[in-house]
Amino acid sequence: MASVAHVVLDHVSKVFYGPTGLNIAAVRDFSVSVEDGEFLVLVGPSGCGKTTTLRLIAGLEKPDSGTISLDGKMANDVPPKDRDVAMVFQNHALYPHMPVYENLAFGLKLRKFSKAEIQRRVSGTAQLLGISDCLARKPDEISGGQRQRVALGRALVREPRVLLLDEPLSNLDAPMRLTMRAEISKLHKKLNFTMVYVTHDQMEAMTLGTRIGVMKEGILQQVADPMTLYQQPANMFVAGFIGSPPMNFFTGTISQTTQGLFFRESSTDGETEINGFDIAMNNSLASSVSKFIGKRIVLGIRPEHIRQKEEPRHSTEAAIVRAEAEAIMPVGPEIYLQVSSAFHSFSARIPAPAKINLNEKLDFVFDLRFAQLFDPESQNRIG
Repeated sequence: MASVAHVVLDHVSKVFYGPTGLNIAAVRDFSVSVEDGEFLVLVGPSGCGKTTTLRLIAGLEKPDSGTISLDGKMANDVPPKDRDVAMVFQNHALYPHMPVYENLAFGLKLRKFSKAEIQRRVSGTAQLLGISDCLARKPDEISGGQRQRVALGRALVREPRVLLLDEPLSNLDAPMRLTMRAEISKLHKKLNFTMVYVTHDQMEAMTLGTRIGVMKEGILQQVADPMTLYQQPANMFVAGFIGSPPMNFFTGTISQTTQGLFFRESSTDGETEINGFDIAMNNSLASSVSKFIGKRIVLGIRPEHIRQKEEPRHSTEAAIVRAEAEAIMPVGPEIYLQVSSAFHSFSARIPAPAKINLNEKLDFVFDLRFAQLFDPESQNRIG
């Protein structure tokens, strides 16, 4: 296989100009360095600029500002065919009238490779992807998972230095997506390609990426390894997007009493402030919120760190909140609960089986060792 490549995007922006004067900034001031052999996953909601970023790397779009470089060489004006970059699209786009072998070989034939070299590459790629027995069959004669492998193989036979994948698994059913995730992960470890992968599925991103870049409205919010994103999100958007069910957010005020610092859940309805529960800030949180005394703040905590009071506590730093069960969702070994406290609804995860009734009032333990605090104005994480 060809050598891998170092990809750098430096303050790249791309604006699409509409015919009616409505301009869309698809990518804004985007900077990232993808190291040799790295598997970077870009994740975010639809329309956040993920695919445009891939197309910029591939040369299918030209940036309005900023630079794109491959191994230290600027590639802004390099044609796609000269970038040694291959892209796998969401739509398999296989030639239906050609057998799998010809689909894999087509691009090599256009590049005037010898028959012997085409045979070597196609056979090797088919064996690598487990589709050797499909080479004589046409796309409509093989399964969806096999078609996805063929689409991937068509990129791999080129032996590119950078492999770009644009939501390649979105058209597969859930079991096949799980299988193909594992296959792509194993493939990366085996080939050590530089890979940039786009998905809107945060679970897919968490299980595949060496690092993950989270995007919102064309802006890169945070780039980090999966556990850093999960445990130390840069802002509320990242905290809410990464994780299923997502992180719970509670708006409130920090107050100082003789017993220490407290977070008081609250909300303003017109001119009336409604108060909910009080939580004593533990030592690890107190230092972060001391400058917010008398000010509003957002407390974030994930569902797995909220459990019923009857269970053994994880820490003496835990806090207790009373809430009413609104929805009960069994998911095998766990139960997801949607509960309400005062005016806030939030999610909790408890072990199954558990005898809980709708509208039942329950006491929950908030394990504040894992809580996150956010500035409600900037929405950035505090501390």
